[in-house]
Amino acid sequence: MSNDETDDAFDGPSRSQRRRDATAIFKLAESLVILTDAQLSRVPLDQDLLVEVRRTRAIHQPIARKRETQYLAKLMRRLEPEEIDAIRLVLDIDRQQSHRETALLHQLEALRDRLIAEGDAALEDVLVQYPDADRQQLRNLIRQANVEAKKQKPPKASRELFRTLRDMQSQAG
Repeated sequence: MSNDETDDAFDGPSRSQRRRDATAIFKLAESLVILTDAQLSRVPLDQDLLVEVRRTRAIHQPIARKRETQYLAKLMRRLEPEEIDAIRLVLDIDRQQSHRETALLHQLEALRDRLIAEGDAALEDVLVQYPDADRQQLRNLIRQANVEAKKQKPPKASRELFRTLRDMQSQAG
C-alpha cells in the first residue's frame, strides 16, 4: 500500500452529495417561481436572478418551464452559501407566516361553527374574548345562519358571521 492510498485527504463532496445539493437548489428555484410579486419582492435576489425568475414564471408549457427552472437553478448554484441561506430564511419565514394565518382562519371557522351550533352559550364566550363586539349583530347573524341551514339555502349569513369574527379579531390583535 502506498502512502497516497492511506492518506485521508478530502477531495470535496461526493458525487451523491453534489447531486443532493443540486436537487435542493432546483427545489428552491421552483419555490421562487411560484411566489407572488409581493412575496418575491421580499427575497434578497440580485437583478439578474430576479429577471430570470420572472422569465421562468412567464412560461406556461411544463417542459419549457422545467428547462427554464433548471437554468435558474444553475444560476443559483453560482451564489455563495450565505446568499442561498438568506433566500431560504425569507422563504421559511414566509411559509411560517402563511401557516399561522391558515391556523387563525381555521380557529375562526371553528368559532363560527360553534356559534351557529350552540347559540347564546358560545356567544357569551365570544363577548368575553371580544368585549367591543356588537351582541345584537352577532345574534342576528347566528339566527339567520341557522334559518339558512334549515332551509338549505346558501350560507350567506354564515359567511357574514365569519367576516365579522375576522374583523373583530384583526381589531383586537
